[in-house]
Amino acid sequence: MGVRSLAAGRTKFTILTTKPADPENPTAAELNAGIQADPVIMKNDFLWGATDSEKIDEPTLRQKNKSNAIGEGNYEGGATFFRYWKAAGGADTGVDGEDLAFQAVKVKGTTLWGYARHTDKDADEPWEAGDEIYLGADFITDEPQRPSDMGGYTKWRVPFEIQTAYPWIAVSAAA
Repeated sequence: MGVRSLAAGRTKFTILTTKPADPENPTAAELNAGIQADPVIMKNDFLWGATDSEKIDEPTLRQKNKSNAIGEGNYEGGATFFRYWKAAGGADTGVDGEDLAFQAVKVKGTTLWGYARHTDKDADEPWEAGDEIYLGADFITDEPQRPSDMGGYTKWRVPFEIQTAYPWIAVSAAA
């Protein structure tokens, strides 16, 4: 019998600023070299997944009820990014800087690649060949939005427009 897993702390979200060699089959090396964004994204409004597909309404004359067919898939994305600062001032944008995720998404119209894992693994575990990716996609950033309540930590909401989605893929075993 299988074992259920609590969901908290299990969503890994990686942003790539460079297109993977094969976006539908990213390697662990490509993903682990990307920006690990999950530690700096607010959990309660993170959107990265499918929504209702388009409906095709073409009933026959004999049908007495609606019988839609399922058309193109739709996906939504967006996240609120916490900002991180150096003790001496200014954004923490060094090699391992915690503000790198926001720096990657802050310019409207930037094309990026995102991959999310939500399994029994903790989010801080590295990507490995065979890991299930519930959604990989290339996406375009919209203008960062100032939250209506600027209380708490400094943060900005960034909507994403998903362009090409790769649902339910796996990390490639290729080197």
